[in-house]
Amino acid sequence: MENAPALPRLNEPAPDFTAPTTHGDKSLSDYKGRWLVLFSHPADFTPVCTTEFLGFTKNYDKFQELGCDLLGLSIDSTFSHIAWTRNIKEKFGVDVPFPIIADLSMTVANAYGMVMPGASSTATVRAVFVIDPEGILRAMIYYPLTNGRSIDEVLRLVKALQTTIEHGVATPEGWQPGDKVIVPPPVDVREAEERMNAGYECVDWYFCKKDLD
Repeated sequence: MENAPALPRLNEPAPDFTAPTTHGDKSLSDYKGRWLVLFSHPADFTPVCTTEFLGFTKNYDKFQELGCDLLGLSIDSTFSHIAWTRNIKEKFGVDVPFPIIADLSMTVANAYGMVMPGASSTATVRAVFVIDPEGILRAMIYYPLTNGRSIDEVLRLVKALQTTIEHGVATPEGWQPGDKVIVPPPVDVREAEERMNAGYECVDWYFCKKDLD
């Protein structure tokens, strides 16, 4: 498709970058050893984006408890970002604790496929990228310009991804810590037969749940 954005691919290294932010220059390598939620917003000083930044800030400590950092981005200048975060502090009493990339060149936005020409050629859509401590891209979520994200869902997704990687399991719809997890499907007939007697909660050979140890 003409002008279609190039998208990064799941379970491969996330596109590298070094970019100016409200906390100085930041590179992807700065976050090695920690989880990272990189997210874009269409523009500073817009109401939907403001609600999202309030939501991310409200949940900041919860992300930190998971060893996960937050990094925002839009095609605005550092000066605009600074003015907007100061305005949020003045008007809403909230101090945004995480950096925001100033991507006037659109270098990072294009590398991550954050610009969707069908929505806007001058603003990033509401994209979310979850990157693991080894710099591997584990999840991508895209929202249109008009609809704000659920920060609770982003937080839940990070928890689910961490559980999946640590325990080698899958998680069902709406999974929360403490819920049963999905046992990966069997790869052959013998394994399918064995799992029916493995003590799992099975509806059928392909659908089994278990508690985490």
